[in-house]
Amino acid sequence: QVQLVESGGGSVQAGGSLRLSCAASGYTGSYRSYCMAWFRQAPGKEREGVAAIYAGGGVTYHAASVKGRFTISQDNDNDTVYLTMNSLKPEATAIYYCAADWARGGRCFLIQGTYAYWGQGTQVTVSS
Repeated sequence: QVQLVESGGGSVQAGGSLRLSCAASGYTGSYRSYCMAWFRQAPGKEREGVAAIYAGGGVTYHAASVKGRFTISQDNDNDTVYLTMNSLKPEATAIYYCAADWARGGRCFLIQGTYAYWGQGTQVTVSS
C-alpha cells in the first residue's frame, strides 16, 4: 500500500513562494515505475490537476494555469516529490494533494481517475 505524506503548506502573501513536499513509501516494485502528481481543491470547486512527473524518466507535466510559476521535481534518492510554487496568487488557495500510481506506458496524466493513491492533503492559503 503506497503511503504519501505531504508537508510544506502554509499561509503566504500574494507574490510569495512555497515548496510542498511529498514523501512516498510502501510502493510495489520500483518508485521509478510510478507517476507522482499534485492536485488541488479550492473551496466549492472540483479537484484539479496541477503537475505530474514520471519518476522513471523525470518527464514533467504542468497545468496551463500554473506553467511558468509552479515546478514539479523529485529526489529519487529519497522517493520525494516537490512542488515549488512561485508568484502565488490568491486563487491558488486550496488543499493540495499528492497522488501516485503506476505509470501507464511511461506517461502521466493530470486526471484524478488515473491515480489510486492519495495523501491527506496540505493547506495553502494565499492572501491578497
